[in-house]
Formats: sequence, structure tokens, C-alpha cells
Amino acid sequence: MDRIYEKLAAIVGKEFISNAPEERYLYARDQGVQQASAPDYVVMPDSTEEVRQIVLLANEERIPVVPMGGALVLSGLTIPLRGGIVLDMKRMNRILEVNEASHYVVVEAGASHGMLQAYLKKHHPAVKHSVPDAPPVATVGGNMAIHGSGHLSQSEGGFHSEMVTGLEVVLGTGEVLKLGSCSTVPKWFSRAPLPDLAGLFLGWNGTTGVITKIGMKLFPSPKLKDVMMFMTEDIDSVTDILFRVIGTEMAEDIAFFVSPMPAYFDGFQLLMVSVVANSEKEMRMRKELIRDSVQSYLDDKEAGFLPLPPHMKVKLVEAPQKNLSEFADVMKGGGFEYVGAIMPVEAIPEAYRAGLKITEKYNITYSMGARVVGRGHSVMFYYAYPFNRADKENMGTVAKALEETNEAALEMGGIPWKTEVSGQQLILERMEPGTYHLMTQIRKLLDPNGIMNPGNWEVRS
Repeated sequence: MDRIYEKLAAIVGKEFISNAPEERYLYARDQGVQQASAPDYVVMPDSTEEVRQIVLLANEERIPVVPMGGALVLSGLTIPLRGGIVLDMKRMNRILEVNEASHYVVVEAGASHGMLQAYLKKHHPAVKHSVPDAPPVATVGGNMAIHGSGHLSQSEGGFHSEMVTGLEVVLGTGEVLKLGSCSTVPKWFSRAPLPDLAGLFLGWNGTTGVITKIGMKLFPSPKLKDVMMFMTEDIDSVTDILFRVIGTEMAEDIAFFVSPMPAYFDGFQLLMVSVVANSEKEMRMRKELIRDSVQSYLDDKEAGFLPLPPHMKVKLVEAPQKNLSEFADVMKGGGFEYVGAIMPVEAIPEAYRAGLKITEKYNITYSMGARVVGRGHSVMFYYAYPFNRADKENMGTVAKALEETNEAALEMGGIPWKTEVSGQQLILERMEPGTYHLMTQIRKLLDPNGIMNPGNWEVRS
């Protein structure tokens, strides 16, 4: 009898642990091109106390622990590189508190964005949260932990990690902590004015602890939604157009994209500007100010707004946008890589040209684009490469394109987002030695036995 299995079963119950080959096969991989690596156990805890007991056991036995949300990261961050326990957090999906007056919600880390969105629409229609362009099963904890972004990232405060108001975490030692105002008073309204420790668990790929609860900002939810589509053939004008539209402060979300499909869009740069309002009068005013901001382009007939029939708008005002998910399986066979890079807004033309060069070199299909973050402080530029998992040659080609894309992003002054281990190595090679030294010291302090998602954010020996 497997001694560790029995101990884990005693914590979570036998129906919520598995070491069956078929379960280990599924949890050994994601939808991307990273090499599979099977866990020894898959465990689904139901409470912070169960997470704590699992981590204590893992510490005692020196077993790696890999926290997992919706398993949609695509870059292998939840693949257990050194085996051990995959901690599937989806049972911890409770919505614990909604505070409309102070605009925050407290959820367990495994709560999905789809679940939270549906709950708020039904019970608190006056408020909403920022929704990533991911399948609804994407978890709040997973998306926060990777510095995800969403449809309110342009207008309401930046990356989702910047919308965190508090955290509950279980350290690699088994110690349970609260961070933010909830550490001192019962409410989860803010990380300020206390020393900000939440960053020790955001962007670390689960190497410093397990996030179990999250306080997150909510925002007003206006009644009306509309979308404007601006089209140009000049990639070098995109930065200026974005600057003008952002400057109106009338847009909720601003996204730029290019795609060779459908064919009639090939060669055009498209900007989708989402607008919300509480009345038809306010909506007209907002759209008029946005139109005025780019009037010189309209006068010169260098660009223009694309008329959108009502049935197209219905799809375009959705959050999340389903277009990218639909594009993900365009090659059939269930393979998709979504390479993101956080970069300055002015890098968009260079990022676009680099993407074209890479896709032409490897003869692969693509979709590229960018979401404005934090009112133009940066963009999340994405390169989407679908592939057929049954075609090994196709997978190998996309893997090479992925690596070259990461290198190109760094060369142009961006930083690969939620990147796989090889991309992390590229970042660490360029990182200030003092910064990496501090990272290793923090990990040793929070996880002295090195059990938390080992293999990530480590310099290869």
C-alpha cells in the first residue's frame, strides 16, 4: 500500500486523491508544447486547513507541491517538473463576501471567473470584476498569480494582480498568513497602508506558497455597452492612435489585433474600443469624443471606423471575448500556444514586424494583438500560435517559434509573460544579479526545503 497516498487520503478523503495512470497522464501536460511530466499524486483540497496539512506532509516527506488553478496557462507552469503532488484548487471555489460599498469581493482561490461573473450578475448587478479573455473555467487565483489582465485592465487599474486587495496564503512551511488589511482588521478593502507583502506571491509561479483566498477590487457596472472598430493599414500609426483614444478617458477597454483570417482582414490593423455608459446621452458623448480624438486620420482618409452591424456587436461586447478561444482550435488537434509579452506601448510596431518575420520563417498561422493596460502604461502583446497536437513536426515548429518569440520580446524591451522554464531562463540571464539573489533568499525563507513548484525561476546549473 502507498504510504503517502494513505496519508493524503486521510486529509482530503479518498474520492479527492488519485495516483491512477489516467489521472497522472492528464495532469502531466497542458495544451501547449512543453514536455509532459507526470505527478505522483493529484489532490483536491476543500479548505485552507487541508492545504496546510498537505504542505506539512510534503515538507516532512520532501515531496514537491505544484498549485494548479484552471490549468489554462499553456506554458507548463502547472506541469510537475519533478513529480510530487499537483494541488488542484478547483474545489476551493466559494464566494465568501461581496462588499458593494467598498467595491471588493473575497473568494477562494479556485473560484472561476465564469462563476464569479454569473454570481455578480445575479446578486450584485451594480458591480463587476475584470474578466480575462480566457475560458470561464479560468480561476481567479491562477490568473492573479500570473499577472493576468482583463477587460477592465485599461481603465480600472492595470493587471489583475494590481487589483488584489488582500491574500491568504499557505507558505512552503505550512504556515498560514493573511496579507493586506485583512491581516489587521476583518475587512479585505486594501493592501495600503501596510508593508506590501502580497507581491511575494504574485508572478512567482507558485514557488513561494499556495494562495488560498483573495480579496479583489470590483467596479461599477454601467447599463449600456457599445464597441467601435478603427481600421488602418499603417502599423506605425497605431501607437499615436492609441495615445489619442486613451487620452479621452472614454474607453473601458482598448485592444489592437491583426489576423490573416478571415482573408478580408489580412493586412489591416484593427483597434477595438469598448465603451460603457449609464444613458444613451452619455454613450453618444463618449463615442463622439473618441471620434474627435482621431479626426485628423479621418480627414486625411488614412484610416476610419468600420461599420459594425448589430449582430457583430453582440459578440464584440462580450467579456470574455470568445474569438481567441475559437481561434485556438483552428488547426484542429487541440494544440495552442499563446505567447504574451508585457512591453511599452511604443514597441507595438516592432513587435508586430517581429511576429510576422517569425511566422513567415516557420510557415505557421497566427493571430497577434495587444491589450492596453493601466491607461497606456504598457500593453500585453500576444502571439497566438495554434497547432495540431497529432502532428509532431508541427509541434516542434511551434516550439521553435515560441523560443524565438521570447528572445525577440526581450530584445525589443519587453518581458515574456507567464513564460515556460526556457523563457524564464532567458529572463534570468538578463536580470540584475542582485535581483535574482534577493529572489533566491526570499524563496529560501518562505520555502526552506524547496518543495514549492521546483524547477521554476531557477538558474540551470
